[in-house]
Amino acid sequence: MDDVVMYLRGLVPGRRAVFALTIGALSGWLAALSGMPLPWMLGPMIGNTLAAVLALPVRGPDRLRPLVIPVIGVMLGSALRPEMFDTAGRYAASLALLPPFLVVTALVSYAVYRRVGRYDPVTAFFSAMPGGLNDMLILGGAAGGNEKRIALAHAARVLLVILFVVLFYGTALDVDSGEVARGAPAAALSLLDWALLGAAAVAGVPLGKWLRLPAPQVTGPMILSGVLHLVGLVSVAPPGALIVVAQVVIGTVIGCRFIGVSAAQIGRDLSLGALSSVAMIAVAVVSAAALTAITGLPLSLSFLGYSPGGLTEMSLLALAMGQDVAYVSVLHLVRIMLVIFAAQPVFRATRRGAQSGTKPPRSGS
Repeated sequence: MDDVVMYLRGLVPGRRAVFALTIGALSGWLAALSGMPLPWMLGPMIGNTLAAVLALPVRGPDRLRPLVIPVIGVMLGSALRPEMFDTAGRYAASLALLPPFLVVTALVSYAVYRRVGRYDPVTAFFSAMPGGLNDMLILGGAAGGNEKRIALAHAARVLLVILFVVLFYGTALDVDSGEVARGAPAAALSLLDWALLGAAAVAGVPLGKWLRLPAPQVTGPMILSGVLHLVGLVSVAPPGALIVVAQVVIGTVIGCRFIGVSAAQIGRDLSLGALSSVAMIAVAVVSAAALTAITGLPLSLSFLGYSPGGLTEMSLLALAMGQDVAYVSVLHLVRIMLVIFAAQPVFRATRRGAQSGTKPPRSGS
């Protein structure tokens, strides 16, 4: 019993985390008033990034994140409809173009961090990989890279790619706003709905881990929720209030990743991240245009599928923009899996190649 009490106490945010969440909530409210897409995530993200730059006493509510991420997974699963899979053949071309897209994206990003940023080869390699922050941080740290720079590089990538994608959608494309992203009124859910959606959130996490899926906290609940909605056992999304809370926590955590870094270092890393993100987005636009020409998919959908942001964030954007969540989620799942499984072997192969190429010639040869 004492262990349970201690665990629950550990989930209660400290004063700095509460302050960060307060900034996040206020920033989200202002973003919603301004009409910004996905305001309850982007607002807290921007607000807490500024708070970190100004060295305000904020701290990311990291222990709350695993609790709210399953809510996002359940929400994403509630957007799945049987008709989405009627044209599943389009996945083949999209997946076939994904590996060369990732290679080119990683190469241009590596050039930015190595040639412009003057990062060491290990740090530049794992900073450039368009994969998960936690996974690249673990692999990069084990390989001897600068963990703080790797973390900042990926935090900047997620933050800036989201902002660039929102800007792109807001100015260049005509898309409809998704209804599911706003959630359902709590009164619209029956007791059975609450029970089934809650079970999807709770049981989905161990399912995702058992299946060894990337980001199991979101993918597992998304799969279970999707199944429940596809078979008709549930027809509503999670309550809108829970979705807002989850997005505020996620946005606050992303913004607070810049805590403890000097303003000059944040400016430098964000500048490098911006340059890298622009290069990645350029590759994504070209790849999406090629995919659209081949398959006839809308550019808005193919571009979102190839945008190198986080799985959770890109899926949320797809939902908020009225796009095909299943398609976008599948592409980002495969992207993250490819990067995670290929990063370390490719790194080792390139290191062996570099070392063998710099060996001095044997005497007499």
